[in-house]
Amino acid sequence: MSLNQNNEILDVVIIGGGLVGGLTALLLAQGGVQPTVLDAAPILDADKTLDVANPRVLALSQATIHLLKIVGVWNKLARQQPYTGMQVWNKNGYGDINFGQPSEKTPSVEQALGSMVEPSILNLAIQQKMLDDVQDYRTQVKVSRVERGVGVWIIHLADGTQLKTKLVIGADGANSFVREQAFIDIDVLDYQQAGISCAIQTVQPHQHMARQIFLETGPLAFLPMASLKKEEQGHWQSIVWTLPDDYAEEYAGLSDADFTQLLTRESHHMLGEVVQATPRATFPLKARAAQHYVQDGLALIGDAAHVIHPLAGQGVNIGCLDAAVLCDVLLHDQSRGVWAHEQSLKRYEHRRKGQNDAMMHSMSAIGWMETTSFFPMVWARNFGLKQVENQPMLKDAFMAQANGLSLLKDTRYAA
Repeated sequence: MSLNQNNEILDVVIIGGGLVGGLTALLLAQGGVQPTVLDAAPILDADKTLDVANPRVLALSQATIHLLKIVGVWNKLARQQPYTGMQVWNKNGYGDINFGQPSEKTPSVEQALGSMVEPSILNLAIQQKMLDDVQDYRTQVKVSRVERGVGVWIIHLADGTQLKTKLVIGADGANSFVREQAFIDIDVLDYQQAGISCAIQTVQPHQHMARQIFLETGPLAFLPMASLKKEEQGHWQSIVWTLPDDYAEEYAGLSDADFTQLLTRESHHMLGEVVQATPRATFPLKARAAQHYVQDGLALIGDAAHVIHPLAGQGVNIGCLDAAVLCDVLLHDQSRGVWAHEQSLKRYEHRRKGQNDAMMHSMSAIGWMETTSFFPMVWARNFGLKQVENQPMLKDAFMAQANGLSLLKDTRYAA
């Protein structure tokens, strides 16, 4: 479908139709503003998507789940894995932190800390909902240029189509073309690390617990995931193993047998023997922070604005909070008879950038503290873990921050 070949000026064009861009589109559509969504990805084949287990999972917070329920995506998910607890400890320390409790039975999502969802399953549900609710949703679209016009942004597509819009929202990922075209600089912190991700089957069940052990080389996370086979339910998890670049390259090249043996040993047999693993993927770890989230008539959200260390699995959740805050200020504008006012966009940036930058730097600091061998830091780290574990109020504060619901309290999407 090729709309807007005339001089029509659209209210909003969202570039990127993944989780954050799709959520933004659906929140706006629900609020009475029909966006144009330009997505480079094709429509997923439902049968093929459901028949293959994605080796990665996203740890969705209660705030993200709440937002997905609001737009009707949550009930479309074919599978997801609620988790009731989280355990974090250091291999060479004496402290650990336990949030929640293990559970033999699969809890309802309302009883859980959050839920693990495969990205492909989530994207399928979002696409299905956008096909229903977004009138101008275009897939397999290549954007060739984004430029500022007189009072509008002009978006050039590879097929020659030109779109004019009052507001362009960049939701196009870490290597954002929108950010580049708007000449917004980014600060980059290269951790000189890479992540290894795959799905593994363990002898012992996960009991709906997420686990993370800090090794000398970096954190190793076991994240419970839903299984395609009923007889294997509870024994599959997705791992994210953060390693120095040279270690990651070496481990990625191991045979399956050598890798599962190494993983069993390095995880301290936390769930017994690792009996099999899916093919491994590696990805470089770099934190990115856009120096500005907004310009006149333009806003960045999600990974286009910020990328943090995967240590706490919060990247996707803070992106969804971006979507909620941005849509809240935009719909407030609409109710006043204005649209994408400069001060409204600045208000979005003010509410989100400071929190996101603080999260990025805290994850970097925690990662360093957990891998350093400098004795004063080791002592402080272990003492801190013990203090948090023994202070219910501190644990409650950490859990409240992690579930994200408090960050929605001043928006129309408050739980």
